Amino acid sequence: MPPVHIHVPFTKVPRFLDIIQSKRLDLEIYFDGASLDLLTREEIRLLKEALDYDPSLSFHAPFMDLSPGAVDSRVREATLDRFHQVLDIAGILGPRTIVFHSGYEKWKYALNTDIWLEKSLLTWEPILRRAESLGVRIAIENIFEDEPSSLALLMKRIDSENFGVCFDTGHCNLFSRLPLEEWMKALGHHILELHLHDNDRTADQHLPIGDGTFDFPRFFELLGGRDCVYTIEAHTPEHAARSLAYLQAMGNNRNTKQT
Repeated sequence: MPPVHIHVPFTKVPRFLDIIQSKRLDLEIYFDGASLDLLTREEIRLLKEALDYDPSLSFHAPFMDLSPGAVDSRVREATLDRFHQVLDIAGILGPRTIVFHSGYEKWKYALNTDIWLEKSLLTWEPILRRAESLGVRIAIENIFEDEPSSLALLMKRIDSENFGVCFDTGHCNLFSRLPLEEWMKALGHHILELHLHDNDRTADQHLPIGDGTFDFPRFFELLGGRDCVYTIEAHTPEHAARSLAYLQAMGNNRNTKQT
């Protein structure tokens, strides 16, 4: 089983630190804009000391109001500034991957992916260069996309093994108008990280794995043995524990079949 990260907002790390340390959890840490405004280098140093068991880490970058493919250059500059703040922290804590949102919404761009793609490259090319210098990979998460073509275009243009996809099962279940097989055909070989949660297709509920309608058995079958980070995106410790138990049972079943 690959590393299983638990998604935790940076502001909530102190509240759950005892659990994190006692269970030696691997983490995806989410940094929002408000956290980045107040965060000091000393706080990052103290967090690094607290995580002295050398966990596997990934980050989730801020996304609210940001637009890496913005036509307005000042909006894009603000986005770049936030992204560089996250990379500053990455230089200290050393995550495997950083998850970003693409900012693509088909109606906002009037279905014109060319404009979005052109402006996106102005953001992702310098961010990727800096990330690579730190030994960090970039993973772009599917959000409102109802089919995978825009993300596939971005992957093709960047064309780097250090720039890939964070496949979000809950978002795919909620927004997709295509079968799961089409998503995996287009993006499966680009997946660097997974966001694992479920819903009943009425809202982005972040339910435990298996509590909604997403076809996880089929998904993991299509994923095969791809080496990527598994991240549980749960909103409560109880839901995180249930999802972790699901993944552990899945791993045990695979081991049984292999023997």
